[in-house]
Amino acid sequence: MTLFKKKTPKEYVIYSVIIMVGIILDQLTKFLVTKYMTLNQSIPLIKDFLHLTYTTNDGAAFGMMDGSDQRWIFLSVSTVAILAFAAYLYLGHADNMLYGVALSMVVSGGIGNMIDRFGLGFYVNPDGMGEVIDFIDFCGIWNAIFNGADSFVCVGAGLLILALILDIIKEYKAEKKKKTVEGEKDEKAE
Repeated sequence: MTLFKKKTPKEYVIYSVIIMVGIILDQLTKFLVTKYMTLNQSIPLIKDFLHLTYTTNDGAAFGMMDGSDQRWIFLSVSTVAILAFAAYLYLGHADNMLYGVALSMVVSGGIGNMIDRFGLGFYVNPDGMGEVIDFIDFCGIWNAIFNGADSFVCVGAGLLILALILDIIKEYKAEKKKKTVEGEKDEKAE
């Protein structure tokens, strides 16, 4: 396995554009929510199904660990993970477009939420730390309110799983074909 697979300039551009567009969309939607809604306000888009509900959290995605005293541990681990995914994307063995797009989405969502967490976003807690703005609320179906960055991370993770499954299938078929070819060679040798 090669640790470094040089990508084409086109791949670098595609991955960078996905990251930048994801960050911009995330921050733009958070800006619009903070500008046109009040904290804890809920606007039904599809009654009893999908609402825009403006809330904040200082925990992980989907409000997990909200209010936790372990914020610095979470921030440190998140930062290291984002940097590792970005390094793997640009320097590592992400050797096909599906892996690249998936990693780009995860990095984009991670950066979008880190902007908020480090107090660089649109909502800053009185203690000086930022809180992540959440607003997508599937009422009663999912007991969590989330944002665009959370969505990018989850879709990216799903694409990573899909890429892994496709690789496993590809390797299985290649191994099966190899065994078939070797079996045919053995038959001809006899």
